Amino acid sequence: MSVKRTDSSEPTAAATGAWIGLMRAQRRALSAIERDFKAAGLPPLGWYDVLWELVKAEGGRLRPFEIEARTLLAQYNLSRLIDRLEKEGLVQREAFDEDARGCWVVVTGKGRAMRERMWQTYGPSIARHVGAKLGEEEAGALASLLSRLG
Repeated sequence: MSVKRTDSSEPTAAATGAWIGLMRAQRRALSAIERDFKAAGLPPLGWYDVLWELVKAEGGRLRPFEIEARTLLAQYNLSRLIDRLEKEGLVQREAFDEDARGCWVVVTGKGRAMRERMWQTYGPSIARHVGAKLGEEEAGALASLLSRLG
């Protein structure tokens, strides 16, 4: 497949169509997944994203700016979300320097359990709202194309 680039500051009709399709598909899939979480009595997807990044991290801990870089959450939203996760006992903050200006966000056992519980809804939701609509080859091709945008 060849990649045709344009020097124009205006997008091509194909690029514009791809953008619109991407945004619409993202909105529909995220809305459907959020509805599935709500129907299961689970917290929103942002909670899963933060807990997953922490579970994957060495020692189950990250600094807030690292979580921000690994998720789609803006810093101001992330701070409030970490507060809510801490209030629910899913994470805890730990100081990492002598004057306590910096902190780690550390996933707790309860947070690990919540992430696993959420995956029981999230995995089938991805399969239903994405996997059931694309063949394996199509899904692989789409993943490859999207990786070039990031």
